[in-house]
Amino acid sequence: MDPVDLAEAKARLSELIDRVEGGASIEMTRRGKPAARVTGVARPRQPIDAAMLKSLTDRMPLRVEAAVDAVRSMRDGSTPRYLRPSQLAKPW
Repeated sequence: MDPVDLAEAKARLSELIDRVEGGASIEMTRRGKPAARVTGVARPRQPIDAAMLKSLTDRMPLRVEAAVDAVRSMRDGSTPRYLRPSQLAKPW
């Protein structure tokens, strides 16, 4: 958090507000002494729709390979292997 002089803050208010919205905290000074601190407003989190999340994850293909191999394939640019839902053994 770099201190910003009050006169400079007036001139760059929009930029400073953008930084605060991004998670930064701005300290404003008057004649070199701290005068104010501007922080973002905490926004309430939206509840997760469990049914929507389940329907989304049910449509995702399952990977055949182990997680470490999946990360390596993403890093190296090789094509990952997937299972189709029809290839899965039903657990019930």
